[in-house]
Amino acid sequence: MKGRIIAVNISDKKGITKTTIDEGNFIEEFGLEGDAHAGKWHRQVSLLGNESVKKMEEMLKGKGYDDCRGIFAENLTTEGIILYELPVGTKLKIGDVLMEVTQIGKECHEGCAIRNQVGKCVMPLEGIFTRVLKGGKIKPGDVIEVLED
Repeated sequence: MKGRIIAVNISDKKGITKTTIDEGNFIEEFGLEGDAHAGKWHRQVSLLGNESVKKMEEMLKGKGYDDCRGIFAENLTTEGIILYELPVGTKLKIGDVLMEVTQIGKECHEGCAIRNQVGKCVMPLEGIFTRVLKGGKIKPGDVIEVLED
């Protein structure tokens, strides 16, 4: 199963939408360099499928969100893989980067800026989290390969 990266997104604070960048440096056992969510924990990198974002497009119309990349605070916007159907422990290879799925979905915290701005957040149900097993660069267009054990 293969997909691809649509966008790499970053923010220096938690709980806000992220800005799209040309390329991200992913550090082993840390996450995306310069991102507020990076660190020595199990949710180093967040991924959300464009398929999930599209479910929200109707709700986002007229709210100033013409470009939805990073709007749900995901580090990697993807397409071609139903991310939330991947089991925890699945390995993803993106270029030289190797990641392991550690969590599917999350609990949306009270006062979530994204939910307050957008009205609803798809990340708690359909976003996934990974830790970086091997670092490297990721950019839009890179292929995501789901590795079978």
